Amino acid sequence: MASAASVTSLADEVNCPICQGTLREPVTIDCGHNFCRICLTHYLEIPSPDPEEPPTCPLCKEPFRPGSFRPNWQLASVVENIERLKLVSRLDIEEEDICPEHGEKVYFFCEDDEMQLCVVCREAWEHRAHTVRFLEDAAGPYREQIQKCLECLRKEREEIQGIQSRENRRIQVLLTQVATKKQKVISEFAHLSQFLEEQQSILLAQLERLDGDILKHRDEFDVLVTGEISRFSTLIEELEEKKERPARELLMDIRSTLIRCETRRCRKPEAVSPELGQRIRDFPQQALPLRKEMKMFLEKLCFELDYEPAHISLDPWTSHPKLLLSEDHQQARFSYKWQKSPDSPQRFDRATCVLAHGGFTGGRHTWVVSVDLAPGGSCTLGVVSKDIRRKGELRLRPEEGVWAVRLAWGFVSALGSFPTRLALEEQPQQVRVSVDYEVGWVTFANAVTQEPIYTFTASFTQKIFPFFGLWGRGSKFSLSSQEGAATLP
Repeated sequence: MASAASVTSLADEVNCPICQGTLREPVTIDCGHNFCRICLTHYLEIPSPDPEEPPTCPLCKEPFRPGSFRPNWQLASVVENIERLKLVSRLDIEEEDICPEHGEKVYFFCEDDEMQLCVVCREAWEHRAHTVRFLEDAAGPYREQIQKCLECLRKEREEIQGIQSRENRRIQVLLTQVATKKQKVISEFAHLSQFLEEQQSILLAQLERLDGDILKHRDEFDVLVTGEISRFSTLIEELEEKKERPARELLMDIRSTLIRCETRRCRKPEAVSPELGQRIRDFPQQALPLRKEMKMFLEKLCFELDYEPAHISLDPWTSHPKLLLSEDHQQARFSYKWQKSPDSPQRFDRATCVLAHGGFTGGRHTWVVSVDLAPGGSCTLGVVSKDIRRKGELRLRPEEGVWAVRLAWGFVSALGSFPTRLALEEQPQQVRVSVDYEVGWVTFANAVTQEPIYTFTASFTQKIFPFFGLWGRGSKFSLSSQEGAATLP
């Protein structure tokens, strides 16, 4: 039978943290803590300083969803059993201390047999050679062991709760990413739908014009043929009548009549002009923009779903003194005037470069850079390893931990072991930089036309940072995580 002290200890374990009483209709929230249903309901009715923020657990302050708490039937059953034990304990409290065999008060505990003994039991032959102590003396070491067990169990419970909390935050991040990708899919398909409607209107309008030109040509053809048939019918009737006349009348003006017949030639109109036929054959070429747009759409959609937009900002502690950064650290402008920037090991002192905050140690990330170059200016874009040289001359090549391309006035170069000038359809104004850390790809593309620019293949072993270099008075660039969103002042 459970003692009153053990029952009280158990009852303390099932108290509500809010009302400090025994749990009534216990419910569990996201972090794993339990509360009375009515207590938690009243707690949620208390106005929050920030209505936009979710409520937090009264015990551990972890956020939870108001509608996520659920009844804990197992804990409710435990509470009910504890209440029953408390009732039995109160009824039998007088009988607990009495030896059922001898009717004497229990004072001792046999360590060997784990039995509670009265004075008579202690003197019995079977317990004489055993270790027997007073109840309180015997209970002391066990209390210490129980306390250690409780501490271990509470520590493990806190670890599990920490794991649950971290996992809940991770799940929330994943849900946010899914929502972002869902919105991206909706946006891209809306754009495609609008483009398809426009292309449909254009193609149908061209077909309507072609249809009208064919019908017009048919009408002109019918008029011409009908006129020729009419003239030939008139001449035939005249000759048939001439043929039936007497010789004297037949021979009158016979030569002029025959000359008119012989010199009469039929104008043979063409049913379909070569120009119309060529327009029909050339019509599929009008659908080429549609085919190109569909290909770009599929490539872009797959890319957007695969890569995460990197919300990066420029790190002023790494910026060369000749680079002017905007207050939001999203833009940079070249200036020949040196800024008053404190020297530090992180700052570039010779190469006019700047890094982004944070960096990456894994995953797929993408960002867009809008570039506006002054005559003779240049802009270098890419990623670098964290131990890139900041002082003195900087060699821009993969062997030095730099994977970048350079946009100059009129041409683009890939900065490999030996710089390679690239043949592009047009000079990009917006460049998308994409990194796949695990695969080791650093990819550059025209963010407007989706034309590929260059791809580096590397083997990353440490953190890498977005990297930017700028030269030429008036040259500038601006950052964006979304395509087409970057703007320059």
